[in-house]
Amino acid sequence: MRVHLCVIGRLRNGPERILIDDYLDRFNKAGRGMGLGPVVVHELEAKKSGMADEATLLRRAIPKGAILITLDERGKVISSPDFAHRLAEYRDQGRGDIAIVIGGADGIAPDLRKEADFSISLGKMVWPHMLARVMIAEQLYRAASILNNSPYHRV
Repeated sequence: MRVHLCVIGRLRNGPERILIDDYLDRFNKAGRGMGLGPVVVHELEAKKSGMADEATLLRRAIPKGAILITLDERGKVISSPDFAHRLAEYRDQGRGDIAIVIGGADGIAPDLRKEADFSISLGKMVWPHMLARVMIAEQLYRAASILNNSPYHRV
């Protein structure tokens, strides 16, 4: 099952890029034998600012038929094991693609949020979208580790 990170904004070289690349590389290696991955990152920049224009770009990047997961402060707070098991369920259902969407500074347009199969909150605090990318990259790797019974995730 391919994972598409569909995100608004381009990440410059720096510590966030290093972390994201490291976690996504780890996920690709850990998930390969379990039918998870690879991750494809779609960095999108709207020529006009605003959630509606960003939603148009995001929809173009989301593969047809993909499970749509949004990162949104109004989403559900779930545990890492719950996230891992949700990914495994989608994989076991034979879903070919999953798209995880991270909006821009103003979030995700309400109409695109309504289209989501699932919406995740990273907690009650709002995070900059570049840090949210690091956090979801780490959670993808953690999910693969949990499903592999790796000692990375400790309870």
